Amino acid sequence: MHIVVCIKQVPDSAQIRVHPVTNTIMRQGVPTIINPYDLFALEAALALRDQHGGEVTVLTMGPPSAADSLRKALTFGADRAVLLTDRFFAGADTLATSYALATAIRQIGETFGAPDVVFTGKQTIDGDTAQVGPGIAKRLNLLQLTYVAKISGIDLTGRTITAERRSEGGVQILQTRLPCLVTMLEGTNEIRRGGMADALRAARAEIVTWSAKDAGVEDISKCGLRGSPTIVKRVFAPSARAEKAVLVDFSERAPADALIADLFKRQPKLEDELSTLARGY
Repeated sequence: MHIVVCIKQVPDSAQIRVHPVTNTIMRQGVPTIINPYDLFALEAALALRDQHGGEVTVLTMGPPSAADSLRKALTFGADRAVLLTDRFFAGADTLATSYALATAIRQIGETFGAPDVVFTGKQTIDGDTAQVGPGIAKRLNLLQLTYVAKISGIDLTGRTITAERRSEGGVQILQTRLPCLVTMLEGTNEIRRGGMADALRAARAEIVTWSAKDAGVEDISKCGLRGSPTIVKRVFAPSARAEKAVLVDFSERAPADALIADLFKRQPKLEDELSTLARGY
């Protein structure tokens, strides 16, 4: 079994700052980490490999420094790492990113064997769009399972996978054919601590590095800034709220209608919003 896990190197959101003049994110001097959501996908992939055998390939697109995140993934136990890096990929939005990654996954399939499952995190902490995983599935014509909380089982002989998907109405038990793409939810597992053997192997491992040409990208105009229709008008830090939180003491046993009336008095727009919402139902 061959599993591909897409990860992303992102700036540590706890230390991101916004430039006061240009209103752009200041990335200089900000440490980078593996996107936390992707770690749940990586652990799910490693667990499947441990149970059924096979290989796990981690893939990322980014600058040469993104190799650090790939090497970190190798210390957790991944078997192979592929870095997709080229100046043509700079400035990519989710559309261009999914195109480049899908192309690289095809190349991985031709070079190392077709993947049975492609894993991604639910979303990234820097973009928060949750669009790249489904975008890859669409471009590769893969069935997709999104917001997965647990992989219940996989049948390599029957070529099916069963998963628990979290939804607004509860938990859905879904089964689909392989190959497929899975996006994992947060809090579904805990990434393992790699052993000394994995750490030594990761330090010596060669990161497979592909340019756009190496990955088989045929249309450069679909990559990077040129292939990105998304326009970011402005990035800004939200201003601090002037209102202070009010503690409602229910020990006074005030009538419920009195408490609601007081709430609407403090939040005059809330009553209209709730009324509009009720009419929609």
